[in-house]
Amino acid sequence: MDISIKRKGDYIESVSTKGAVISLVSSGDGTEIIHHKLESGFRWYIAPEEGWLALEYVHILSGELVWQKQDGDVVLKSGDSITAYMLTEMANFIAAQETEFLYIVSRPYFHNYSGSIQKLFDFAVNIEEKDGYTSDHCDRIKRLSLLVGEKMGLSSYELYILNLAGFLHDIGKTKIPEHILNKPSKLTDEEYEQMKLHTTYGKRLLHESGIPDLRLVGDVVEQHHERYDGKGYPHRLQGDQISKLAAIIAVVDSYDAMTIDRVYQKGRPRDEALQEIERFSGTMYNPDIVKVFLSISDQL
Repeated sequence: MDISIKRKGDYIESVSTKGAVISLVSSGDGTEIIHHKLESGFRWYIAPEEGWLALEYVHILSGELVWQKQDGDVVLKSGDSITAYMLTEMANFIAAQETEFLYIVSRPYFHNYSGSIQKLFDFAVNIEEKDGYTSDHCDRIKRLSLLVGEKMGLSSYELYILNLAGFLHDIGKTKIPEHILNKPSKLTDEEYEQMKLHTTYGKRLLHESGIPDLRLVGDVVEQHHERYDGKGYPHRLQGDQISKLAAIIAVVDSYDAMTIDRVYQKGRPRDEALQEIERFSGTMYNPDIVKVFLSISDQL
């Protein structure tokens, strides 16, 4: 008989992202116990996978985790738990306050966090800092995109993909030379053509991850610089040819780029940026998404 004692804070491995610390407590015979500590407002998902037969169990240790279901929210508090087997639908949760819970799954899962997805998230933050943004840029794009998506009534799975795509939208800039990313003056035509390749590079990186959901994220990432009038890149898509998730990110990314201070440019006032977004509704931006975006301006 193999018995081990673990003290609080003793974990096999931990990985942290902005807003969450996720730790592998125990692993054996294919079963894993994973401790989650989420900051208020952080989102967590349980996503179905083809061929996934695992039993999943969530037990709330402290705080409140809101399960956002299509037929209404369910608030899970300390001592509450949920069980799922052969999950077929996306389960979408948000921490209403700082929350800790155990996630027990009968199949190895932890290294989905600490492997390729974590690596991509780290890349995304590093590249935004090199591009003149703060490290919060990725998180802001994710947060604002989800506000728009929720207002539009997107499904849980669409919100899950939007969550990842918002954070990873500029991941392809890892392939752009730093002298172009860091250039304080206007890019030459040749440099701009190189910069535009970041959308295609982003799709390629995400497809190469081998994770099915990230392939879908890559398709969204590739389109986030397309324009409603067909004058964007890389494929000059127009109107409804553009993924609505990419169209959301296009509006949010433009707003954020206009309103924050960067090394070579001072941010514009909020109202001026909103007027600019409205002015290009129907040309640069999908007018339906602009309408929703303006309707939540008090939350920006």
